[in-house]
Amino acid sequence: MSKITIAQRLRYKFDNFMSKGTIALIGGLALVSLAFILLMGFLVSLTGIAPEGSDRLNPLEAIWGVLMRTLDAGTMGGDTGWIFRIAMLIVTFGGIFLISTLIGVLSTGIDTKLENLRKGRSRVIETNHIVILGWSLQVFTLISELAIANANRPNTCIVILSEEDKVEMEDALQQNLGKLPRIRLVCRTGSPSNMADLGIASIQTARSIIILNPPNEHADIQLVKTLLAITNIHRAVAHPYHIVAQVQNSKSLDILKLVGRNEVEFLLTHDLISRIVVQTCRQSGLSIVYMDLLDFSGNEIYFKEEPTLQGQSYGNALLAYNDSAVMGIKRSDNAILLNPPIDTTLQAGEQLIFISEDDDKIHLSGHSDLPIDRQLIRLAERRPVKAENTLILGWSDRVPDIMQLLDQYVAPGSTLTVVAEFPEAEVDLSPESLVLQQQTVQYHQGNPTDRQVLENLKLTEYHHVIVLSNTNLEPEQADAQTLVTLLHLRDIADRSNHKFQVVTEILDVRNQTLAQVARPDDFVIGEQIVSRMLAQVAEHKHLNAVFADLFDPEGAEIYLKPVVDYVVIDRPVNFYTIVEAAKQRGESAIGYRCKADANNMARSYGVVINPTKDRLITFAPQDTIIVLAEN
Repeated sequence: MSKITIAQRLRYKFDNFMSKGTIALIGGLALVSLAFILLMGFLVSLTGIAPEGSDRLNPLEAIWGVLMRTLDAGTMGGDTGWIFRIAMLIVTFGGIFLISTLIGVLSTGIDTKLENLRKGRSRVIETNHIVILGWSLQVFTLISELAIANANRPNTCIVILSEEDKVEMEDALQQNLGKLPRIRLVCRTGSPSNMADLGIASIQTARSIIILNPPNEHADIQLVKTLLAITNIHRAVAHPYHIVAQVQNSKSLDILKLVGRNEVEFLLTHDLISRIVVQTCRQSGLSIVYMDLLDFSGNEIYFKEEPTLQGQSYGNALLAYNDSAVMGIKRSDNAILLNPPIDTTLQAGEQLIFISEDDDKIHLSGHSDLPIDRQLIRLAERRPVKAENTLILGWSDRVPDIMQLLDQYVAPGSTLTVVAEFPEAEVDLSPESLVLQQQTVQYHQGNPTDRQVLENLKLTEYHHVIVLSNTNLEPEQADAQTLVTLLHLRDIADRSNHKFQVVTEILDVRNQTLAQVARPDDFVIGEQIVSRMLAQVAEHKHLNAVFADLFDPEGAEIYLKPVVDYVVIDRPVNFYTIVEAAKQRGESAIGYRCKADANNMARSYGVVINPTKDRLITFAPQDTIIVLAEN
């Protein structure tokens, strides 16, 4: 091996210096410029070079003259004497070289900095902010809800960290959300499972962290890595992490809980949407009720301890508030009881669960004599459950879950028909895999957008129709196919003068207005529902237990029941009377729905949650009461 020369060593050191970046280059140029100016100044002073007719320049005067000619070539325009001119010309050439190099370095440095900023790689210096990890269609609804929830907080910061391009994220947010008052949106590009990238978002000082988990086969594995990365970053504030994460497969929960310990609230997205589809297909208007409860701009769910009601029954608490609806009890061990037995006693340390416009509006009514018109209460006997015929149009991974969940609601002898484009051999709907107790299953291969396929199904035999979106397609294309199917369904129903409940799944909330043309009875917009739940749990972690209980077939759920089963409607009635009637049936009344407004979006499709109890209401025979009940 040849011996390393001094020139090579110097070249190596020079290369290392040049690779240190803009600051080092500017510093190096500053030192070279200073050395050049000092050297030339002393040479001019020592050699006695001076303008013609002038005395020798002292060192300071010479250095000042050299500095001026280095910075500005025009300074030497008035010089006299060729020796002095030649010397200053050399100085000027040196200055041109140094200054042009400095300008080039500064320009390159600024361009590099701007490029790095465009890439979103600079660190966020925030505390008590909200961090969203990942990117999907859900992010727009999620941020909108968080903006409403934090409207009373000045200067709230929401940081989005994903692998998407920073500029593209900012453009999409601006296009879909516009300017949000009191909210600062900060986008950064990076991997949510990389600890260094998480540090860019100041994850260790965040108030809450929301992890968006896209529906793909490796999503939950990636979520494990993200949670491992977060929990291995030391918390910089006193309270623990507050993390909310989507989970696609329930089989992943055990390992995720092991990694996340008690710092993570999990939302089973796949299971959640399936449950909402099943519940909504059997009750028109139920999805609107859910959307109202999950929307920060309307009524929300709150917890409050009421010492004056301790020792009293849950039934008394139901009637103790005029502007808020009671729906359950939160035990001192954080256990949730929705619509507990009416005689359940409220203990010390327990909180009531309310539906109210705001937490500061939860006040005892103070009524000593409640305005209940007991003469209007007429409790009808519970109707016998009849067999139901349900039709599912389209296919997704949720179909088997929907079938099994629906089996927990329907009466024996019910039927379920699935129509999709796959050959029957590719679809496993065998009794061994589904284990259905109450219903039998049929499968037909066909395109749900084909009018002839729908005509051949004898739609007049069905009570409920579920139209599922094809999640393998882009949202716009999938929703377009759904709209075609809906239009055919509504036209067939009108022509045959047959009424069946139509529930459709929409992937993109922006297509909801288009879908209204086909007049489906309900929309299930999974992206919107899940986004609102994520926002709610991000603001209050204990709400996750409430939602889990609410969507569970076991225990209390929301039902819309005929008003005529509770009161006579020959004259106006206040909601105190409705609550009392529901109480006598072991139920918690939280609102009502007017059938006349079922297609009026401006009036929330007729749904009214948490009405003022002392206000008189005139009901029609087709109106319903919204209650929490066992069945």
